[in-house]
Amino acid sequence: QVRLVESGGGLVQPGGSLRLSCAASGSIFSIYTMAWYRQAPGKQRELVARITPDGNTNYADSVKGRCTISRDNAKNMVYLQMNSLKPEDTAVYYCNTDPPWRLTTGRPYWGQGTQVTVSL
Repeated sequence: QVRLVESGGGLVQPGGSLRLSCAASGSIFSIYTMAWYRQAPGKQRELVARITPDGNTNYADSVKGRCTISRDNAKNMVYLQMNSLKPEDTAVYYCNTDPPWRLTTGRPYWGQGTQVTVSL
């Protein structure tokens, strides 16, 4: 059984910072690449950042230099430090494996996400 619980979102002014956290349960964590995704209203979900089990990272061009993904394998946690936030970062943020975890039904599993709103 896989469960992903995101937290840490909120309302922040442009230029502000947030740290998102993801608690992962189940036998998925330490051997999988983990990632943060986001979905803005009216847009498709997109991958923001990924981190391999040994800590190699990749970022979408839109967040490169402003976001840092990290993981704590001992605690089954994934984090996304977001700095210099822009209004266009407003979205629901999800963590998941990369590619996204699929249930036995074949459907992808997603947690509830955490809302990030960047606005004055």
